Amino acid sequence: MTRIAVIGTGAVGATVAAWLIANPAHAVTLCARTPFETLRVETPEGELLSNPAILTDPASADPVDWVLAVTKTYDAPGAQRWLDRLVGPDTRVAILQNGVEHRTRFPGLNPDHIVPVIVDIPAERHAPGHVVQRRTGTMTVPSGTAGAAFAALFAHSPIALDQTDDWLSAAWRKLAINCAGAVNALTLRPAEVAHDPDVAALMRGLVRECIAVGRAEGADLDDALADRVVDGYRNSPGDSINSIHADRIAGRPTEADARNGVIARLGERHGIDAPLNRMADILIRSAAPPT
Repeated sequence: MTRIAVIGTGAVGATVAAWLIANPAHAVTLCARTPFETLRVETPEGELLSNPAILTDPASADPVDWVLAVTKTYDAPGAQRWLDRLVGPDTRVAILQNGVEHRTRFPGLNPDHIVPVIVDIPAERHAPGHVVQRRTGTMTVPSGTAGAAFAALFAHSPIALDQTDDWLSAAWRKLAINCAGAVNALTLRPAEVAHDPDVAALMRGLVRECIAVGRAEGADLDDALADRVVDGYRNSPGDSINSIHADRIAGRPTEADARNGVIARLGERHGIDAPLNRMADILIRSAAPPT
């Protein structure tokens, strides 16, 4: 029996937890702020229904074989309190978060036991314990023993698990898409806003800064990525809303730092200015309600 703890029960956390629970060889515990009795995830394959074990206090947690950290990037301190209790000498920790700082976000972890995961699973949380998974989705991990072991956890599920020899470049390509989404959070307009030529030019500018910094960090990114990102937004349903836009509408904190601020921060290391991403980060954070 593989003991697995999932930190975070938002849309993605609940979805991956439901698929893990579907394998009887897994003993899954959810680590959440708000307890609930039933986990119901509506997936393209049908409904997944379970009554999972749930912990709400890190003090009650014990070490497990696997920890999946599926919190928002800004909630790293909260996740760290769980990790302090759940991680033993042999525990592997999968980081399912946005951005490119998976390996450095939790400095106390053994880097050899970290599996960074790029997640593309469109899902929406309707209530605690109730999630709608819109598409089967994919997860991308580095090639190697740890990545293969993570992929094996989902071998019974329809979620595609990609293993790549160049995870760094894959993460920066995902960041290129996410950084352009700042225009949606700032204009409060869905994907159709990319059809505006001036907005599209701004999106390309955000992505070009991402490309420059990503290359300096070692990622293999081509110049055409900026056009592909804009085309991707234009080819999406016009009313589709990305997560940072949804967070702004709902008055929640956003991941502006992990999606835009990081480009400016890492750019400084290499003497690369990223004024558009810096401005986007500042404006989105400034527009958030006071906490």
